Amino acid sequence: MLEIAKAASFFFCILVLCRAAMHAFFDPGARIQDRILLALVHLFFAACVAVFSGFIFTWPSRSNPEYGHRITSTLPVRVFLWASVGIVALFVTSWYLGDLAQQSAPFISSRSLQP
Repeated sequence: MLEIAKAASFFFCILVLCRAAMHAFFDPGARIQDRILLALVHLFFAACVAVFSGFIFTWPSRSNPEYGHRITSTLPVRVFLWASVGIVALFVTSWYLGDLAQQSAPFISSRSLQP
């Protein structure tokens, strides 16, 4: 039963991380402040799910080889940490490139109108 709980909590952790990434990147009508706030709320919820899943992974039982390990060394917490670093890095990069495209738009449009 513990193995099924581990698998279910791990897949739920991945699902919540995917939802956090979707809200960080694929909400084109929202302002940047709203996107940042929603992404942080979703990442906080994903952190709660990952920590809960990490507790399940370190649950004391006879068949659990990871009993006694730190919670940060469990698979769901590590996946959350790596995914959140990736989401933040991609979000900052997309924000920078989007701002760069907006600043260069007048230069590109005025250059194409000249004969």
